[in-house]
Amino acid sequence: MLRTQLAGALARPGRLLMTGLSVLVAAFVVFGTVMAQQITEQTTVDRFRGTPEAADLVVLGDDDVITDAQTKAVQAIPGVAEVAARTENGVSLAEVSRRYLELQGDPGSGPLSRVRLVAGGYPDGPLELAVNRQASQRLDIEPGDRVGLLVPVGGDAEAEDGTEGTRTVTVTVTGVVEANSDREATGYAPAAALNAMGHIEGYPRIDVRAEDGVSAEALTERLSAVFQRTDGSAFEFVPGATVRAEEARAAVDQYADVFRLIAMFLAIAVVAAALVATSTFRVVFDQRLRQLALLRTIGAHRGQLVRALAVEGALVGLIAGTAGVLLALGAGYAAPVIADAAGLSLSAPAVPVVAAVAVVLGAVLVTVGAVLAPATSAAGVSPLQTLRSAGTLAGERGIGRARLGIGLLLTVCAAGLAAVLLGDLPEPGDLNYDSVAGLMLTVLSATLAFLALITLGPLLVRPLLAAAGWPLRRLGPTGTLAVGGIGGAPRRAAAVSVVVALGVALVSGTLVGIATLQGHMDRELAAQAPADFDVSGTVSAGETTNGKVSGLSTDLVRRLEAVPELADATAYRQTDVSVSGMEASAVDLDPTALPSSRLLRPVSGSLSDLGPGEVIVSSRLARGLGMAAGDSITFTTANKDTVRMSVAATLPDGGPLGADAIVTPGDLDKMGASPLPAGVLANAAESGQAARNAAEQAIRKTVGANSAIELRILAEERDDSEADIEMVAILSLGLLGLTVLIAVVGVGTTTGLTVLERTRESGLLRALGLGRSGLRFLIGMEAGLYGVLGGVLGLALGVPYAWLSVRLLNLGAPLLLPYGQLLAVFLGLVFVTALAGLLPARRAARVSPVVALGTTE
Repeated sequence: MLRTQLAGALARPGRLLMTGLSVLVAAFVVFGTVMAQQITEQTTVDRFRGTPEAADLVVLGDDDVITDAQTKAVQAIPGVAEVAARTENGVSLAEVSRRYLELQGDPGSGPLSRVRLVAGGYPDGPLELAVNRQASQRLDIEPGDRVGLLVPVGGDAEAEDGTEGTRTVTVTVTGVVEANSDREATGYAPAAALNAMGHIEGYPRIDVRAEDGVSAEALTERLSAVFQRTDGSAFEFVPGATVRAEEARAAVDQYADVFRLIAMFLAIAVVAAALVATSTFRVVFDQRLRQLALLRTIGAHRGQLVRALAVEGALVGLIAGTAGVLLALGAGYAAPVIADAAGLSLSAPAVPVVAAVAVVLGAVLVTVGAVLAPATSAAGVSPLQTLRSAGTLAGERGIGRARLGIGLLLTVCAAGLAAVLLGDLPEPGDLNYDSVAGLMLTVLSATLAFLALITLGPLLVRPLLAAAGWPLRRLGPTGTLAVGGIGGAPRRAAAVSVVVALGVALVSGTLVGIATLQGHMDRELAAQAPADFDVSGTVSAGETTNGKVSGLSTDLVRRLEAVPELADATAYRQTDVSVSGMEASAVDLDPTALPSSRLLRPVSGSLSDLGPGEVIVSSRLARGLGMAAGDSITFTTANKDTVRMSVAATLPDGGPLGADAIVTPGDLDKMGASPLPAGVLANAAESGQAARNAAEQAIRKTVGANSAIELRILAEERDDSEADIEMVAILSLGLLGLTVLIAVVGVGTTTGLTVLERTRESGLLRALGLGRSGLRFLIGMEAGLYGVLGGVLGLALGVPYAWLSVRLLNLGAPLLLPYGQLLAVFLGLVFVTALAGLLPARRAARVSPVVALGTTE
């Protein structure tokens, strides 16, 4: 019997391929991820380590620095081919506030150099510097420019103004270099030249390259006499290979969390593959019911049939897993070649044999697990089934009392957990709420709800089809046949749609979460970074300079407002006050003056209610004093005067620029504020980095060399936050796309098997006058209906749980539904699932009606 089953499976390689296609895709994705991790780690090791491959020995000074005399002595030791001194420092740009440049000592050429020259030349004299690409782009520095650096002063030297700490050094930029080990704006020069700039003695480290045939151990022995400390101990000597291994480990560790996250999404994809495989085996076994019934007739018992079908599933898993691993292995080795042709550089991966074997065995286990339920069901076929058509059992619509009871129990448990969570939602600002426990219960509730969906799916298909199929029935007989084809096999339709629903639920929930997180971040940035630039001076109540109150002059404010590269230039004043013993900051910034102000959403009251005697307070004051809109608040000024006001609105976070209170200019005067503006907020006139750079240069030119004026580029904070969210969105949606891909494969597989099963039906339709295009359209609509059913179920599951998760995170962020994106996902999925049925539809349309009517299966 086992030989009969295996021979029957191998005699239909097309069905065997379709049965294991989802497992093949899952194996390809899992092993492809292993290859991607290897490529990422090897590329990181090869490109981003700081110690050159040629360095055989690294000497570390620790507390004692390595002197120039010791460096020269090392160079003279027999067996030493080259010595490179290293030093690191950080400096500020003298002309540009809040702009920093890392400095690193490097020879610039030779085996021990860590940089490659891109443009210009490498420094070969004093007060010369080369910069990397990051510094050239961010600081707008090109070869030939002269740049002032505030260099830390070492030893007993003094700065130019007689103070200790820093001195201004003007250097000439000679070239642009590329370096593998840094990600910040960095300048390079020989270590001795950098030390001379700051009057610094010695180096914390030197790299030593040995002559051919000289080992690191031999070098250590020869160098020990040179680096003997006064207390008799030696400096630390570390082989270059050891340093490179530690650097590689540190570089690779940064990707560990990313690949752990990927593993979680891969687990979901494997679950989806198992569900698709279960559905596919059920279809295949339904088509072979007459054969299985005949085996029962001649004496095969149920256990024998289950074991035979399980072995068949194991064979499918072995073939699919092996094929998926081989395809991923080929893709892994092709990636560096393709990258090289595109001008990129990727390292070739090794052959992870253990991982390959594990993936193949995992594919076998997943497939065997997927085959057990349909095998047990099919093995229970009655011998009388030999007298019926193959599709009779497939068309049965009931799910049985036991399955119904389990489904209802799962539904009640999921709803009960959700009700508990809804009844204990945290209040905004509740810092004592345990979000982790709530999120874990949410995941459990969602899992139970999905299991309930799997169990009760056949009961949900018909009412959903009644609604979703209504417009299709208006298309005539073809649409009616398409709806009937799906509704005629509700178990099959439910099995496929549930996998699609899993992908849609995850994607839609992620989209809702990202949109809400983006909205929350936009609201926070509207307060923290309300504009691209903040030009400010140091202002406090009562502070005077030469008898005049300090601050930005009205002339400077007018000139800034007239700069053509700026837009929305808004002056503001600021002062310090206290409320019930709490220190606070008050500003008179008009909350409607800047475009970002529209993102400020009050918790209570309205921003438009701000007027004389009214104040908008931050969440810190509102929570600390238990206030809401309409309450009274009393401020105490620096002169001990009191100002009583009414709360117009409360904010969920801090106010713009971190202010605790926003008032009108007249009320700020009562608080003792300086009459001169504390600063000006402004945006670049146009979008883009180039326009922002031009606006920054225009501001610096307008302000001039005034050390009392500070320019903060708030847009960079916004860019960093948006980049982080964008990275999370791309990574999450890309990984969740694997689940959708497997779901689409399941739709294509089921449609293909259904076409084989209904070959005679297709022939009859062709004989009755349905053309090839009509038949293709019919089958395409059926495949698209799987997408419709899965999309509706997925949105119904994903969006509510996404809302619940957002509320439990207690960010104080309102739920934002990206309607356009959700609609695009739904329509796109319907379109893709319809395309998945295109190949089976073309095959069905090519079969002659005479041949189709003559088939026995």
